[in-house]
Amino acid sequence: MHLRESFQKQQRRDTAPEPMASRMSPKTPMALKMKPQEPMAVTMKPQEPMAFTMNPQEPMASTMSPQTPTAKTDGPQLAVDPHHGLSDAEAARLLSRTDVRLLPMLFLVYVVAFLDRANIANALTMGMPRDLGLSGQQPNAALAVFFVPYILLEIPSNLALKRVTPRVWLSLCILGFGVVMLCQGFVRNYGGLLATRFLLGVFEAGIFPGSFYLISFWYRRQEAQKRFTVYFCSVIVASAFGGLLASAIARMDGVRGLSNWRWVFILEGILTMAVAVAAFFCISDFPDQAGWLTAREREFVLYKTGRGRREESTRSDESPGHDESPRDYESTRHDERITRRDVADFFGHVKHHAGALLYFCAVVPVYAFAYFTPTIVKTLGYSAVQTQLYSVPPFAAALGLCLVLAYLSDRTDMRLPYVLFSGALLMGGLALVMTTHGRFSAQYAGLCLVCAGALSAAPTIICWYMMNLHGHKERSIGSGWMISVGNTGGILAPFAFLQSDAPHYRPGYAICMAVAALGLVTALWYALLVVRERRGTGGSGKRGVL
Repeated sequence: MHLRESFQKQQRRDTAPEPMASRMSPKTPMALKMKPQEPMAVTMKPQEPMAFTMNPQEPMASTMSPQTPTAKTDGPQLAVDPHHGLSDAEAARLLSRTDVRLLPMLFLVYVVAFLDRANIANALTMGMPRDLGLSGQQPNAALAVFFVPYILLEIPSNLALKRVTPRVWLSLCILGFGVVMLCQGFVRNYGGLLATRFLLGVFEAGIFPGSFYLISFWYRRQEAQKRFTVYFCSVIVASAFGGLLASAIARMDGVRGLSNWRWVFILEGILTMAVAVAAFFCISDFPDQAGWLTAREREFVLYKTGRGRREESTRSDESPGHDESPRDYESTRHDERITRRDVADFFGHVKHHAGALLYFCAVVPVYAFAYFTPTIVKTLGYSAVQTQLYSVPPFAAALGLCLVLAYLSDRTDMRLPYVLFSGALLMGGLALVMTTHGRFSAQYAGLCLVCAGALSAAPTIICWYMMNLHGHKERSIGSGWMISVGNTGGILAPFAFLQSDAPHYRPGYAICMAVAALGLVTALWYALLVVRERRGTGGSGKRGVL
């Protein structure tokens, strides 16, 4: 009663005809409208809160509803609710669940994909050239023909993945190159080898760009580098595991009348088809299609990835107005149609081409040493089985460095310093290999440095490029473009190390050295373009990542 009498006195003092609620700004708390000499809180008893003693029909009560925060009318509540309805613990658990749902299966998929692509390097040391009558540069051509459809079909494959769910599209691709790999175990001549390698490129074209495109929908930029690196480490694991597997299969020579190199293709093809079946049931789709997410979790994932590359603007001098708009919040929708104008806009930015060139500079040494490490090791005087085993440590060194750089780059939220470090390490290893002929231990150490530098640079460059693509349209086109341009290096790499240059392979090392130097220059150029775009002097003004 005491509270109601106080309230009625306050109403009688107010001479304006309209009710109090109509005079109040929707963004101004009621306490600011009350006269300072008579604060209502003075007359309230602590045990009788106003909200419980007031008549719910009165205007004042309607203005105090906790269900109508002022930020609601301003689009997504980016500044009000940093976790979009999830607690810190819930957000952390969701991130862990996402890792478990997404990464292991994609990792396994690319392990078998790269095994199937690179196992020809092991077969070349196990008698395949002799059995198929390969001579001259025919083995190199067989390596290179894979990349023709692989390059041409990467962007179309990403567009198909947008129309078909990732689970279905990627599973079909895996099944396709598994069947091709099985058939490669039964080829009888050079023409058959070329045909199977070409078809292998057709079906593998969608795996790498499609996986990176899918991953980019689930993580913000501060989370992305470690996940991209974990995925890319499948290349390293496949290269190392391929050597171990080949060393075991090498003992199957003559089993059922087949050469050991044929068993490499047959067994790995069967393994790939089994992975295709598992992938159909295990690969997660885009966040808005994932049935294992609750509605709140789905909204949170879409929210955080929609502004992930721009969230730092709320802590800078930039105005957050653009970054927090509903349109940006919806920018991760994967089902929006990509028009010719979108494609033209993408290719009109020099930054996109500089980033693709940078990835090309990383890919040339990656493929050169993925394909020819067994051949190079064999020139050091090891047997066929020893060659496969000694091919493993260089890739193990690369794996360790990749994980360390991924942690540091996410911790510092920078990519450029680590790209430069990897490039310098690559060039140092090449210099050591080129200047220590006849000293096997020094050459082998240089080979470890080369693999570590080349393979640690690639995932950092990929993450750097992907985090500087804004919205689903740029990501879809850009991921395919970067990998298409980069994989033209896969055509050059097989011709870097020719059999006629054995055992020193000076031209091959020189090519890799020149490409590595170009990569360092391109990294600095790309960084300058990112800075230019961040300042808005020649780009769109979007925030970029260094």
